[in-house]
Amino acid sequence: MYPNRKTTLTAASALLTAATVLVTGCGSGPSTGAGPSKTGCPATLARAAVAVRQAENSDAAWHGPTSGPPAASGKTLVYVAQTMTNPGVAGVAKGVEEAAKAIGWKLRVIDGDGTPAGIQAALSQAITLKPSGIVIGGFDPQLTSQQMARAEAAHIPVVGWHAVGSPGPSEHPRLFTNVTTKVEDVARISADWIIARSRGDAGVVLFTDDSIPFAKNKSELIRQELATCSGVRLLTTENIPIPDAASRTPQAVSSLVSRFQGDWTHSVAINDLYFADAAPALRAAGKPGAGPPFNIGAGDGDPSAFQRINSEQFQAATVPEPLSQQGWQIVDEFNRAFAGRPASGYVAPVHIATADNSDGATSWDPAGYREGYLRIWGK
Repeated sequence: MYPNRKTTLTAASALLTAATVLVTGCGSGPSTGAGPSKTGCPATLARAAVAVRQAENSDAAWHGPTSGPPAASGKTLVYVAQTMTNPGVAGVAKGVEEAAKAIGWKLRVIDGDGTPAGIQAALSQAITLKPSGIVIGGFDPQLTSQQMARAEAAHIPVVGWHAVGSPGPSEHPRLFTNVTTKVEDVARISADWIIARSRGDAGVVLFTDDSIPFAKNKSELIRQELATCSGVRLLTTENIPIPDAASRTPQAVSSLVSRFQGDWTHSVAINDLYFADAAPALRAAGKPGAGPPFNIGAGDGDPSAFQRINSEQFQAATVPEPLSQQGWQIVDEFNRAFAGRPASGYVAPVHIATADNSDGATSWDPAGYREGYLRIWGK
């Protein structure tokens, strides 16, 4: 466990002081272990400690758009999900549903079941329904190039969620916009949390799904950031497709415990769901729920992840996507598209949720986003 910090220091001078203390090994930061750094990366450790402290700030307010077109009427959206077993995909779908109801639109969700054939069939079905707009929920549109061409030919605007590597509009594939946090920021802060918490001395297992380009890019960025501290060793990378996580992760974790034993001190996963599936194997191996290994999810911050964190059951932190806010943003982006306006350009900031700053919550979203969007829409 690491110390309880209900109050987050935000002043720059306080942050600099905290970083200096961490480097010299006196005192403790919000997510760090005891004792000084055992490695030769004091500058990296100081930088990581400051970044983590800022990201753990639980008082982030809504700084999204304040103007836009009034609500269009009579619109219908179809949300095509990579798989509704992915909690992030499902969480955004729930946010879209809530926002669509608030703006007065209809929504249909079609599950792609996590397979290329299923996703292609789902998107084909969505186009056949002739909706006002289609959401790409968590899959690479390149897998559905024929269907995307059909949507473009039918003049159906498409908004992505985690569809490509960067937020904002995309020409190839053609998306009105892609809603996501910046993967570079999420990857960096996840690795920084491990560097800061371990004081630069960790053995790390990385869980990823290389079949998803977005996730593959995220895991590579995590590797790069971990490598900035010489005392942080990447023990192995477990490439497990998200649809197979429930069946493959427990066996993989059992093997990892046997293989690395006490050298495995921390884990990072491109999605929190890996830790739901890892928990039984870690428990069976006699590992304590509060760690080690200390586990952080680099997305998506679904309710079950918060529950594991708050109850200290094999997950210590998450970098949550503001799933509900992003669902509302998707609806707002469509409203801009229907009015012939450009995308909003809003990108949510990164946040680290722990038991110390979540106050028992099971999600994280910037405060005030619902009211902000309703004002824009005139609702």
